[in-house]
Amino acid sequence: MNYSKQNSNHNLSRRNFFKNAGLGAAAIAGIPVLASSCSTDRSTAKITDFFSEGDVVLFQGDSITDAGRDKKNEWANNGRSFGTGYAYNIASWMLEELAAKNLTIYNRGISGNKVYQLADRWNKDCLDLKPNVLSILIGVNDYWHFRDGRYDGTPEIYENDFRKLLNRTREALPEIKLVICQPFILTETSAVDESWLEPFRPYQERAAKIAVEFGATWVPFQEAFDRAIEIAPATYWAHDGVHPSMAGGQLMAEAWLEALG
Repeated sequence: MNYSKQNSNHNLSRRNFFKNAGLGAAAIAGIPVLASSCSTDRSTAKITDFFSEGDVVLFQGDSITDAGRDKKNEWANNGRSFGTGYAYNIASWMLEELAAKNLTIYNRGISGNKVYQLADRWNKDCLDLKPNVLSILIGVNDYWHFRDGRYDGTPEIYENDFRKLLNRTREALPEIKLVICQPFILTETSAVDESWLEPFRPYQERAAKIAVEFGATWVPFQEAFDRAIEIAPATYWAHDGVHPSMAGGQLMAEAWLEALG
């Protein structure tokens, strides 16, 4: 089925919106953006060079990163400890493709988390692990929980909390490499409609700003999904507009690896 014609007007409005939102801000600030979100034409050599032998790699975030992982046995390099999302797909690729690097990879995402909740558990779930590479995807709950009345946060609080968290991390681990992932939403889904777009934009802009400030690798997930919905509808990639499907998780893994390569 050709979904492009069916959703062309909707997709155009989304592209125009995000061109002027967080992704546009990132591009202006000099963050490299994804050339082709569905492409596998990445540089394995560049990804290899990004990691040193024996590196500890940590994925952090909310339910998108959590993806149903086993929290009783939070082992490294273990499928059950990674859940079924993008972090699992990335870690699986790296453990096979970069086997000579002898990487230790953890997933410590927790469903429902906002930035301040990362901070509450940061010693145990980050600093004590002494990661050399830290990937963070956080932000959708900082808006979503405000929207449904469960949190009094604002974009400014999100930015300030995020900055404090990364300053704390850099103080403890000055050589750490940071990967900051763009929070994303897909409209015309069960949980997300067009009314999300305008108020969610500042969170994306602030994530991009933080990435520049800390010299982090930026992963433009929103652009990846905006390209993807030209092929199949939003619900194919994330049924509720927030939590990715199997296809969405693989798309995210490709985007993450391409950002490094």
